[in-house]
Amino acid sequence: PRPPFPGEARRAAAAGRSRSRPRGAGGGTVLLPSMLMFGVILASSGLLLMIEKGILAEVKPPPLQPAGGERSRRGGGGGQEAPGELEAEVLRDIRNRTIRAVCGQPAMPRNVWELPAGQRRTVLRHLLVSDKYRFLYCYVPKVACSNWKRILKVLDGALESVDVKLKMDHKSDLVFLGDMRPDEISYRLKNYYKFIFVRNPMERLLSAYRNKFGEIKEYQQKYGVEIVRRYRKNGGNSAGDDVTFSEFLQYLLDEEAERMNEHWMPIYNLCQPCAVRYDFIGSYERLNADANHVLERVRSPSFVRFPERQPWYKPVTAETLHYYLCNTQRRLIKELLPKYILDFSLFAYPLPNITSEFCRQ
Repeated sequence: PRPPFPGEARRAAAAGRSRSRPRGAGGGTVLLPSMLMFGVILASSGLLLMIEKGILAEVKPPPLQPAGGERSRRGGGGGQEAPGELEAEVLRDIRNRTIRAVCGQPAMPRNVWELPAGQRRTVLRHLLVSDKYRFLYCYVPKVACSNWKRILKVLDGALESVDVKLKMDHKSDLVFLGDMRPDEISYRLKNYYKFIFVRNPMERLLSAYRNKFGEIKEYQQKYGVEIVRRYRKNGGNSAGDDVTFSEFLQYLLDEEAERMNEHWMPIYNLCQPCAVRYDFIGSYERLNADANHVLERVRSPSFVRFPERQPWYKPVTAETLHYYLCNTQRRLIKELLPKYILDFSLFAYPLPNITSEFCRQ
């Protein structure tokens, strides 16, 4: 069941600061380095990005070519065009350096058994297992996870093809690491290939907002009605289908990250990249190329390809994201950013540009 909404007094008392605070050994919250350290990391990553972008402006690499014709053999769709291989290597290097810097801090967990029980349950129930192909995939909602689940079902023989037209069942015919014994969990974490896919945090939030409150009645009734009641004057008669983006962000600001619904919980909390050392971090921005890399790496059959994007799917474009951000109170976005700062910094995503000059353009 959904946890109760925090009171107004708690929100007022906590406004303007991150809810994720360090706690000593044995505490219940995630152990994070200081915000000062994150500032240094963000600044360093930003500087490295600018330097590399300057280099990339001079060097125009050819488009990424599939190894051995694998791209054309697998086909696939659902993401944007892959950038050049040089730029992809730069981003991977930035992510790897930043993750090593953050996860190397003494307070950070080194494995899942060092996590508090609640955090351990979250990550273990998001790690999907393929024993046949010896890999673990941490699924992140709103980052093409439905298509990856289709692939797992095909690899396991539970589904004939990724193109079968059925409503996705997100539980049946899938194996979750959290359902295994501790010794089985440890063995797979140590010996299996592990990967996740990530996405720009604000883009992911907007995608969740448009999907859940614009299309899914269950979410409108379960979350929307209460959000409008709490954050809108005289909002008691709402059916939950008219939640504004600002109201949604205000709700996120008041929620504890570890108690959020998985569709807007930070990726860090879902997949714990310090406690689980992932072999590959793919991105939504180059979904096809990264998905094919993983499929090749796990030696999946050549007929298994990443599914085509469904015709009804409406992707979040850069223009759409800019529109929503520029029509939202800057204070609200700035106060929310610390809650998702690990997703921005660890996965090398730039903070949103909400300056007056940018928004006027």
